[in-house]
Amino acid sequence: MLDVTPLVTAVDQLTDRLRAAPQSRLQRGAAAEGLALARELAAWTDRLESPGQEPREMPDAGMFAVADQLAVAGHDLAEAMRTAPAGQLAEAVALVEEVAGRV
Repeated sequence: MLDVTPLVTAVDQLTDRLRAAPQSRLQRGAAAEGLALARELAAWTDRLESPGQEPREMPDAGMFAVADQLAVAGHDLAEAMRTAPAGQLAEAVALVEEVAGRV
């Protein structure tokens, strides 16, 4: 079983930053970046858990909910990746870190 701690840690750090961000920063794009990442992680989970089916799109629950949406999507993906190839885990961590660098 794959150790998914790096992904969980990266997601948790980013969600903490989004929760602490002022409204003005969320409005300037941090919330949109977080939602786009949450949607990508959720779609990735869908592809791992239900190959061949069209991934569902995470709804936009508003800028103040984006950190929670990201936390759920990231933790769901981490759980799904426990049995996935290790290269995918590194790719997911890099994606989260890339977005964190922009937020």
